Amino acid sequence: MLSVGEDVEASALSRRGWSVSAIARHLDRDRKTVRSYLAGEREPGVRRPAAPDPLAPFAGYVAARFADDPHLWASALFDEVVPLGYDRSYVSFARQLRLAGLRPHCEACTGVGGRETIEISHPAGEEIQWDWFERRRAPWAGTAYVLLGTLSHSGRTRGVLSERMDQAHLVEAMDAVMRRLGGTARHWRTDRLATVIVPGSAEVQASFAPVAKHYGAVVVPCPPRRGNRKGAVECGVKFCCGRWWRTMTAATPEEAQVSLDRFWATTGDARLRPPGRYADPGQPAGPDEPGGGERPAWPTVGALAGAEVLMPLPAVPYPATIEVTRAADDRASVAFRGNRYSVTPGLGGTELTLRHRLGTGTVEIFSPGGTLMVTHRLAPPGAGAVVRTPAHRAALEAVVLSQFSAARPCDRKANRPPGQAALAERAALLGPGGLEPAVDLDQLAEVIRLAFPPAAPAAAVSGTGVTA
Repeated sequence: MLSVGEDVEASALSRRGWSVSAIARHLDRDRKTVRSYLAGEREPGVRRPAAPDPLAPFAGYVAARFADDPHLWASALFDEVVPLGYDRSYVSFARQLRLAGLRPHCEACTGVGGRETIEISHPAGEEIQWDWFERRRAPWAGTAYVLLGTLSHSGRTRGVLSERMDQAHLVEAMDAVMRRLGGTARHWRTDRLATVIVPGSAEVQASFAPVAKHYGAVVVPCPPRRGNRKGAVECGVKFCCGRWWRTMTAATPEEAQVSLDRFWATTGDARLRPPGRYADPGQPAGPDEPGGGERPAWPTVGALAGAEVLMPLPAVPYPATIEVTRAADDRASVAFRGNRYSVTPGLGGTELTLRHRLGTGTVEIFSPGGTLMVTHRLAPPGAGAVVRTPAHRAALEAVVLSQFSAARPCDRKANRPPGQAALAERAALLGPGGLEPAVDLDQLAEVIRLAFPPAAPAAAVSGTGVTA
């Protein structure tokens, strides 16, 4: 096989009058190989197969089967061609099938990759695009849900961390994002979120329609299989994940929110945008910039967003109700938004329901049965405050003080054998065999005296005669 460079060199030498043998000696190749390339019989860089294609005899059958079912599994097709005489492995069959390109293209299943695209005109202040992204194994031992809102014209993006992705949390996050952007666009572009769009249709959810009316925006869902239509916020998700999330050092959601706001206000707004995308390309670049006054200056995202006119926001968010479940701890309190709120003592470990209506400054705590227990004033999020009512404080102090004792600690090294009550219980459990043995000391002394009589007098022992 000749490379592309060798093929070019062989062709040039042939035009100069070199013979095939001379060219072959010069390139250190076989003469038949050089002759086939000069004759155009072979393609440079493509090796001629040493054996015929084993799939070629079955190409007609495979094409007919794909005409019947374009999504036929290769393994099922392999089971059909083996009885017909195919003698290679499934791996070889799948590779030859892919290289031959016999499977037809299905537009409905291919996705948006590889399609032709065109720039979409986004007038200033006309559209804001929304999208969630989630990251598991967050530093605070949970899942991070981040809602991003991107102005389609300028590319300015703001994000808010949320605890969940239900409709109430979505409304809260959208309001927070729009207040960071300074207003709302006239159209909200979203994909087919089940909390916004009725699944399987392009209709707005009846529960979400009042939200759009509250802010005066029009909800525009992306058409089916038009993922590129929401490309601005998709690029924002990719940029945020690669530049912020992977290098974030925050350990709590509150710290992460501060870090995210700083990231989008600095790094995000400092991104450059090609001037040719906009009607007015702006002033030429300065002498110190690349191009030195010859090309237009590239505006930043922040500069473009500053020129966008957004609709003002209502004074208060849409009154959606946030509902979460929390367990009471041993301090008779539950956690919510970086603070703790008191409950009645004695509920440690009990799952309680917390509800907060957006636009209000209170949080309500309900019992597992749905009974309202207490209403607290909200503390600033992430302040680490402990909010207690006077009644809860007094009740908790009473419980804590009642657990104290003024008695001296027990002597852990004293000898305390079983008492009469314990011995009586032991005898009742063991029966007659469990009674303590009774010993008569006088009788025991008599037994010892008989067993060990006293020694004889010394005189009697000395008067005893001894005969040889």
